Amino acid sequence: MPDHDVRLQQLTVWLEQQLQNLFQENAWGDVPAGSLTAASSDASFRRYFRWEGGGHSFVIMDAPPPQENCAPFVAIDHLLASAGINVPVIHAQDLERGFLLLSDLGRKTYLEIIGDDNADALFADAIDALLAQQQLPMQAPLPSYDTALLRRELELFPEWYVGRELKLAFSEAQQASWQRVSQQLIDSALAQPKVLVHRDYMPRNLMHSAPNPGVLDFQDAVYGPVTYDITCLFKDAFLSWPQARVDGWLRSYWDKAQAAGIAVQPEFEEFQRASDLMGVQRHLKVIGIFARICHRDGKPRYLTDVPRFFAYIDEVIARRPELAELGQLIGELKTGAHP
Repeated sequence: MPDHDVRLQQLTVWLEQQLQNLFQENAWGDVPAGSLTAASSDASFRRYFRWEGGGHSFVIMDAPPPQENCAPFVAIDHLLASAGINVPVIHAQDLERGFLLLSDLGRKTYLEIIGDDNADALFADAIDALLAQQQLPMQAPLPSYDTALLRRELELFPEWYVGRELKLAFSEAQQASWQRVSQQLIDSALAQPKVLVHRDYMPRNLMHSAPNPGVLDFQDAVYGPVTYDITCLFKDAFLSWPQARVDGWLRSYWDKAQAAGIAVQPEFEEFQRASDLMGVQRHLKVIGIFARICHRDGKPRYLTDVPRFFAYIDEVIARRPELAELGQLIGELKTGAHP
């Protein structure tokens, strides 16, 4: 019998006991007959199930150790909840086995419902939640987006995309060029004011919920650059917007952040440049991650979104002459050329 079936059996037994406890504590009566269905899975080893019965609905996270660790999710969930952000209530937890019983924030992600007509309203809510997150005091024992982490992320691009997907190796000149570009992106990120960073603040991880949005997938949060999450929100893996519209949303965020006393860059143009370079760092990382998910984990579907990230990078390079060296390097990779 496959491992995941054994885990599902263990989870089902655990869930029955937790539901009995929960219904008893809340005086809801006996646990009704319910159904357990797959809710979603993601690029990690985590899986999610939904239990429904008698008008109640809960989400169960299955995060198998040692590949996954639920402890950061629990800690950051409590941290975000303290700022009034709509994150799942944790009704029960078994950190040793990687099981969590969570409140259900709804069935529809932003990604499923967002369109030209409702994007302004949905993103306004997402910006308000992000501002609440960014006003949290930086007192939790979380890692920082330091030089080592930024560089480790960037190195996913040459290792997995260039090396494994394109089956190329940088020439000596290209390697020197890559190091200069990497340092430029790292320096820009480290020069920014620091806040709590979700690291995946995008429509797929925001639920259409009351209050809106429900926020998920925050377990990798760190302290880092103020532009990271807002850039991530509008330059998503699965959804692209016209740059003029993105600029409007960025300015709306920047105005609100200044009014809330969040340490954003004092001039909008400076903020926008930092956002552009932060986005390029993230896009290069994500291209590397998608190649890794394909070649290491056997999930090739993520590679179909790689062209979207190259389009984001190309658009920024066209507006930022200081990134011309990166443009040249990407051009050489596309043709397989070695100078």
